Amino acid sequence: MNQLSASAMLSRAASLRRAAAAAFSTAAARPETGLYGFDVLRTAKGFRRFVDDAIERSDELVAYIGQLPPSAEIVRAMDEISNTVCSVIDSAELCRNTHPDKEFMDEADKASMRIYEHLQYLNTNTTLYNAILKAESEGVMLTEEARRAATTLRVDFEKGGIHLPKDKLEHVNHLNLEIAQLGRKFSENVMNKPGFVDIYPASRIPKNMQRHFKSIHRIKPWGDEEQRNQMDTTKQKGLRIVTDSGTLSTALRWVSDEEIRKQVYLVGNSEPRENITVLGKLINARDELAKTMGCKSYGDFAIRPNMAASVDVVMSFLKDLSGAVRHKAGEEFKRIQDFKRTVCNEKSAKLEPWDEDYFIGMMKSAVHNLDVSVVAAYFPLSQCLKGLNVLVESLFGATFHQIPMGDGESWHPDVMKLSLHHPDEGNLGFMYLDLYSRKGKYPGCAHFAIRGGRRLQDSNYQLPIVALVCNFSSSSKIMARLNHWDVETLFHEFGHALHSLLSRTEYQHFSGTRVALDVAETPSNLFEFYAWDYRVLRKFAVDETTGDPIPEKLVKALNASRNMFPAMELQRQIFYSIMDLTLFGEQGSKPMDTISTVADLRRKHTSWKCVEGTHWHTRFTHLINYGAGYYSYLYARCFATTIWQEVCQGDPLSRSTGSALRDKFLKHGGAKDPSALLKDFVGDSIIINSGGGIIPDISSLCKEVGL
Repeated sequence: MNQLSASAMLSRAASLRRAAAAAFSTAAARPETGLYGFDVLRTAKGFRRFVDDAIERSDELVAYIGQLPPSAEIVRAMDEISNTVCSVIDSAELCRNTHPDKEFMDEADKASMRIYEHLQYLNTNTTLYNAILKAESEGVMLTEEARRAATTLRVDFEKGGIHLPKDKLEHVNHLNLEIAQLGRKFSENVMNKPGFVDIYPASRIPKNMQRHFKSIHRIKPWGDEEQRNQMDTTKQKGLRIVTDSGTLSTALRWVSDEEIRKQVYLVGNSEPRENITVLGKLINARDELAKTMGCKSYGDFAIRPNMAASVDVVMSFLKDLSGAVRHKAGEEFKRIQDFKRTVCNEKSAKLEPWDEDYFIGMMKSAVHNLDVSVVAAYFPLSQCLKGLNVLVESLFGATFHQIPMGDGESWHPDVMKLSLHHPDEGNLGFMYLDLYSRKGKYPGCAHFAIRGGRRLQDSNYQLPIVALVCNFSSSSKIMARLNHWDVETLFHEFGHALHSLLSRTEYQHFSGTRVALDVAETPSNLFEFYAWDYRVLRKFAVDETTGDPIPEKLVKALNASRNMFPAMELQRQIFYSIMDLTLFGEQGSKPMDTISTVADLRRKHTSWKCVEGTHWHTRFTHLINYGAGYYSYLYARCFATTIWQEVCQGDPLSRSTGSALRDKFLKHGGAKDPSALLKDFVGDSIIINSGGGIIPDISSLCKEVGL
C-alpha cells in the first residue's frame, strides 16, 4: 500500500467519522442504531465485529505509519489507532458494568479481553516504536502538544517493555495479561460475593428501616412439647442484610442494635474470602513486572511517570500529613467514645469499629438537629439535575438539553441522553445518565468515557461522549430523593464528566481525564465544594411540595455537621493511601501476609483497632484501578482545596470563575504538563518540589480541616 492510498484511506475514514458523529448528535432522525450510537452494536454479537474492525483498522494504520517519514503525521496517525482501540475498550467496559442483558455483558467481557490482547500487541510493535523515536529525536513536532504526545507515546511503549530483549518482553506481556485477569477476578468477586446476615425476628430492626433489606421467612416451632409434636408451626418474618458496600453502610449508620451492627460489620469485612488469594497473586505479578522493568517495586514503576516521581516522595508526604493530623484525630475519636459511654451509661464501654457510623451519625443529628428526610425533601433527583444545569450555565454559558435516542442506542429505559450546548460554539459533547441502582449493575458511582474529543483533519472537532453512572435508590423513580451525601457524589462524578466534555485537545490521547494520575481527581474534588455552598444550593435545592428553596440555616447545619470530624476522615484517606503503597511497595523474601500488614498500618495510622478475622481490603477495588496510585486522591484534594479557596470561593458561580476554570484548566486535559498547568492556573505556591518529585502544598487543606 503506497503512501498516497494510505492518505486517501485516512481521509475516507475521517469523513466516515464525521458522518457517524453527525448521526449520533441527531439520533432522533434515525430510526435505528446500535448501543451508544455505534451501528455495529445493534446486537450483543456486534461486539465481535467491533473488535474485528478495530484490529483491521489499526493494522492498516500500523502499515501506513511504517511508510511515513519523521513528521507530526506519525503522532496523528497513532492517535487514530488509540481512538479506534479506546472506543472498543471504553464501550465494552461500560457495557459489562451496566447492561442488564447477560448476553451483552458476556460479549462485552470477551471483547474487552480480546481488544486488551491486541493492545498488548500494539504496545510492543517495533514499527510504531521506531517511528515515534525518530519523530521525537528529529524535532519535527511543531506544537507543544505534539511534542508532549510524542514523548508520552514513547514512554507508554517503554512502560510496556518494548525496549527489552525478546524473552523479557514476552514475559512482560504475559504478566500484563495476568494482572488484567486478576484485577477483573477481584472486582467480579466483590460484585458477586458480598455476603449476607439473616436477622430474626424482623422486629429487631425498626419498621422505617426494613425497606432497605430483603424480607425472608422461616418456619418456627412454638408452644409446648405436645404442640410441637403435632407440627403446629408458624412463619416468622426476618430480614436478610446483604453486605454489599451500600447496604452495609446503611445498616452500620442506622441500626441501633449493636449485636446486628457487629454481625454485619464482621461479614461485610470478611468477604469475599477468595480475594485474599487473588490479591496475593496480583501483588506478586505486579512486583515481578516491576523487577523485570528494572524498578525496585511496582509502586515506583507506577509512580515514575507521575508528578510525584517516586514512592519515597509520596510516602514522605503521607507520613508528614499523618503526623500533622494524629492529635486532632485522636481528640475526635475520644469525643465519640465518650458519647457512646454516655448514651450506653457504661463508663468503660469501648468504641468498636461497627460503632463509628452509628454514633457519629447520632452525634451530628443531636448537635445540628438534622433530619435526613427533611434534607432529602430539598434534593429530588429532578432538581439535582437542574443543579448541574445551573452550574454549566452560570460558569460556562452552556446548557444541557435532553435529546431523544435512536432505537438500540440505550441499554435501559431509565437512561437519559443530554447534549451540552453553547449558544456560540454549538454542541460541546454528549452525556448519558444512568442513575438508578439495579441488580447486576456496577455497584458504585463512576464516570465512563465512551469517546474522547480530538481535532479532526479538516479542523472539525470529534465531540466527547461520556456516561455518568450512579446507584441511587430506585424504589420510587419519579420521586427519587437524594441524601446530601448522594448530592456530593453526583457533583464529584459530574466534575469528571465536565473535564471530559470541556477539554479541547488536538489528540484524544489527552482528552479530558486522560491526565497524570496525581491530578486526575482534581476537578471531581473541586465540584464537591459546590455541593456544600449555599449560594449554589439555593439555586436548585427546592422543596417539591412548597417550592421553597433550602433554608440557609439548614445548609449551615449541614456544613457544621460535615466539619465535626474532619481529622478522622483525613486520617482514613491517609491510611488507605499508605496501605496501597505498602501492598505494592518493595516485597520481602516471603509472601506478604496482607491481613496482618493492613491491620498493623490501621493501628499505626488511625485510632481504630482491627477486628480479628476481618480483611476489609479484599473489597477495596481501588487497589485494582489505582494500584500504588490511591494517594492521588489526597494530592487532588490538596489541589482542589487550594483552587476553591484561591479561585472559586469568592464568587463560585460567576462567568469569570468559569472562564478561569475552563480556559486555564479543564480545556487542556492532559495536553500540558500538570505542574505547569496548576502553577499557571493558581500560582507557584500550589506545588512544592520535594526529593526529585512534586508534592502539593497542604496549607489550604490544613485550614479546611482546622489543623
